[in-house]
Amino acid sequence: MTDNKDRQNALSSRFSEKAKAVSAFVSEVPTFEAALAYCLDLCGRRGACRIRISGCDEQLSPPTDSLCEMKQEKIVAAPGLDPAQYAKLQDACAVSGFTCIKSGMREHLSGVDIGFTIANLAIAETGTLVINCPGEELRLATMLSEYHVCVVYRSTIVEDAFAAEQHLLKYLHKTPDYTAFITGASRTADIERVLALGVHGPLELHILLLED
Repeated sequence: MTDNKDRQNALSSRFSEKAKAVSAFVSEVPTFEAALAYCLDLCGRRGACRIRISGCDEQLSPPTDSLCEMKQEKIVAAPGLDPAQYAKLQDACAVSGFTCIKSGMREHLSGVDIGFTIANLAIAETGTLVINCPGEELRLATMLSEYHVCVVYRSTIVEDAFAAEQHLLKYLHKTPDYTAFITGASRTADIERVLALGVHGPLELHILLLED
């Protein structure tokens, strides 16, 4: 038992190190409720504007500035949670004055502040999240939110992609299917080799390590 715990601690430490190296924010949380609190705090402090305008950090003309009034709510999308987990998040969002959704992502393509998910696996060698996304709603939540918050149960962290093989085979037997491998925040250096974050997906990835 001690050897297994030591091994899992080593995998968690390596995963955390590798994830931070690719700009992910990694924190440990004691309970699922603490993960929800982290999500809501992030939404309250850093929720995104629905309409992204070039030069938005500068003083805007009155007609342009009035567009910001169109963003009247903060939205947390969590389509992958089980009913009990989603009910807890929905109740917590209601207390904070946020909107919580689990479907209809296409109606909010430019206005989801937080995508809240739970990883199926995590790969320590590369700091990668593995999320099985058979439905479109979960795929959109991981790709179109401004901030992605993902819970990783420590017991699901494996050493490398080879160790994940048996788990992945289960998904391959269920077709059609889609499995996302997410390593850090969305990034590109296509334009003049200047690294830019958030171009093809969330601006930030926040990983919450949780003991089972």
